[in-house]
Amino acid sequence: MDFRQALAAAVFSSAAAGSASAQQSEVVFSYKHWQVSIVEWDDGSVGCVAEVKAPGESFSIWTFPDGVVQLQFYSTGWEFGEGQTADLGVQIDRRAPWSLTGAELYQNSVLFYLPDSTAGGTFVAEVARGNRLYLRSDDGSGVKDYSLAGSSASIGALTDCGAVIAKRTPGNPFN
Repeated sequence: MDFRQALAAAVFSSAAAGSASAQQSEVVFSYKHWQVSIVEWDDGSVGCVAEVKAPGESFSIWTFPDGVVQLQFYSTGWEFGEGQTADLGVQIDRRAPWSLTGAELYQNSVLFYLPDSTAGGTFVAEVARGNRLYLRSDDGSGVKDYSLAGSSASIGALTDCGAVIAKRTPGNPFN
C-alpha cells in the first residue's frame, strides 16, 4: 500500500470511528521533529496538521477540506483568554520577515489564517525549505523559535493529507 492509500485509509477509519471526546487524531507521518496527523472532531469535521513540538510549545500548520490553511503557535507559558488580536512577525532563517496582522490570541495559542493567494503558498514553501522559524512581536523582538528540521517531507505529507480530506464528502462512503 503506498503512502496516499495508507493516508486515505487512516482518514476514513478515523472519520468512521466516531468519538465522545472533542477530537481524536491519528499520526499518518513522522519525520525528524515533525508529525503529520489527521484530526476529527466530534461534529464530524476533519483537518490535517503538521506539527513540530518541544516540551510545552509547538508550531503547527493546519489544513482543512475547504483549502483553508491556519498557523498555530502554542505555549503553556501564554495565557491570552479570548477575543484579543495582535500583529506579529515571522522570519524563516535570514529571509525577509512576514507580517501576520490581526493574529488571534486564544488561550495558549496564536492563530493566523494564511491568505488564499500566492503569498500563502510562498510562506508554506519557505517553511518547507527552512531550518528555523522565529516568531517575533510586531516590533521585531524575539518571542519563540522553532526547528524546521524535517519540514520539507512533512509539508509534502500535509499536502497529501489535505488532498485526501478535500475529496471526502460527508455521507458518501464512495468518495
